[in-house]
Amino acid sequence: MAMTTLALVVTSLGSAMAQTPLSVGILIPGSKTDKGWMESGYDGLVAAQKKYGDKIAVQMIENINYADMEQALTQLASSNALVIGVGGQTQAAVMKIAKRFPDIKFSIVGGNAGAELPNVAGYDVKQAEIAFVAGAAAAMLSKSGAVSYVGGMELPSIVNAGKEFGNGAKYVNPNVKYFEAYTGDFDDLAKAKEATLTAIAQGADVHYHILNLGLRGMEQAAKEKGTHIIGSYTNYCGTDPLYLAYSITGVGFQVKYAIDETVGGTWKAGYKPFGLAMGPEASDMAVCNATDEMAKKLKAIIEDIKSGKIKVLEG
Repeated sequence: MAMTTLALVVTSLGSAMAQTPLSVGILIPGSKTDKGWMESGYDGLVAAQKKYGDKIAVQMIENINYADMEQALTQLASSNALVIGVGGQTQAAVMKIAKRFPDIKFSIVGGNAGAELPNVAGYDVKQAEIAFVAGAAAAMLSKSGAVSYVGGMELPSIVNAGKEFGNGAKYVNPNVKYFEAYTGDFDDLAKAKEATLTAIAQGADVHYHILNLGLRGMEQAAKEKGTHIIGSYTNYCGTDPLYLAYSITGVGFQVKYAIDETVGGTWKAGYKPFGLAMGPEASDMAVCNATDEMAKKLKAIIEDIKSGKIKVLEG
């Protein structure tokens, strides 16, 4: 009789454990409504919540200054089984805090090959790949023969994406004029607007970016001067005539991937490249009113990048 009782207790405990939700902590350094990287990451979280319901429990911290990231990550790691840092700017802090919490899984969306701890996964969005394609699209869409790029912090991945945007534009039009600038801050509206206006003054009529809230400044400049933008991260074609195209960089896809892998028990530490090779959810180009010729050309460029015929920088 005692053995039967014990078996019932074990079964009951097992059932309770099976129902315990996966606790997920997510750090979104910027605003989840920035129409850019952070919003894409948040969309991925929402998609995971819709998929798993009460099987996951989420704690989110957003709008955190660089100086406060370690404290925010410590808070998340103290009460969650999986911690996700949305953005390469979280990597240094994640690598530091992960050493203090060896039993907690950490995933960096926008991580690079420097993520080499047994409990850290670095997901490389490979922005330089799709930036090359965006540059090609910009050159096709430009009426003035001049295009521009504004990045935030001069992280290697952000700089490499800028260079490849220029390379993609020149691939289509060797005579294109290309202007590149960095504000040092993903969220500074005034600096992004100033950089965009400077490019417009030199003839640029199509602009690309890796910004967060700073995108608002680019939008202000483009609206004032009658130029256009190629957006980043998510396809919003048809919602704003200011935007001619969108590069899809699967930030949200990677957030959901980290949760999927953890829920499924297949999460792995280490560096993992995403980019065009992972399919259109991870990386793609959407031109809102593309001609058949333009779509065919961009598809060919994507295939050439995937095959290695066109080589691009890391990042």
